[in-house]
Amino acid sequence: MVHITRRERFSASHRLARPDLSDAKNLEIFGKCSNPNGHGHNYVLWVTVSGEQDPATSFVTDLGLLSRIIKEHVIDHLDHKNIDVDVPFMKGRYSSTENLCVAIWEQLEGPVHALGVTLRTVKVEETENNYAEYHGEQGA
Repeated sequence: MVHITRRERFSASHRLARPDLSDAKNLEIFGKCSNPNGHGHNYVLWVTVSGEQDPATSFVTDLGLLSRIIKEHVIDHLDHKNIDVDVPFMKGRYSSTENLCVAIWEQLEGPVHALGVTLRTVKVEETENNYAEYHGEQGA
């Protein structure tokens, strides 16, 4: 079993705020990330899959196909968008990096499985200092 990872990038904005709290309380909890007009990031997305190597190529999967799946199911929905407003799979979800990781997993699990490999990790890097990883329910 070999693990292989594909990196993709997207730029998006969001606001860390709970709608049931006042702007003052959100500012107290989330600091400048609760700016009512939002803020942006240049995100880096890492998607790791695993599987058996093809004896003819040694590949676990075609990384071009994996990239197209990630772009179709994730990047096209997020890039240059407001995560809180424009992204269907984030509707009703607080746009923390942790929740974004889980939502991306949910978008990719089925299409990645159809490639004949197993989705192992979704890692979303919000800044060079902060990232979240999700390994699915079995990785909890």
